[in-house]
Amino acid sequence: MRALLTAASLAVLALPGAAMAGDKPDPKGEAQLEKMLEGRVAGKPVKCLTNHTLQNATVIDRTAIVYRVGSKLYVNRPTSGADRLDDDDILVTTLYGSQLCNIDKIDLVDRGSRMWSGFVLLGEFVPYERVRTSAR
Repeated sequence: MRALLTAASLAVLALPGAAMAGDKPDPKGEAQLEKMLEGRVAGKPVKCLTNHTLQNATVIDRTAIVYRVGSKLYVNRPTSGADRLDDDDILVTTLYGSQLCNIDKIDLVDRGSRMWSGFVLLGEFVPYERVRTSAR
């Protein structure tokens, strides 16, 4: 049984779209995300978002997917495959129920060739809200 689990673990690492433990953050993606979140503060991460509240998704190259829900931005840094994210990819999301959750997989399709280009495994969704300043 142990050998089977070890083999399965190694197979997952070989999958296209799987991130390696030593992957470094993409500086350009991090800068783009920082600019998008300017003036906002992070809240407590959540595991799922209700599908009908999602307005759009923005892909930050090799970094994250940002979902807009009303005035909040939810940042999802995939637990695997973030290095495959490309803002020119189409996100193909299959929902099981009415929520998008941190255990879901999203397939990536190249916009030009319409060919599958990888996948990401979602992490937790971190909400970011604008900082409210008190008027004096």
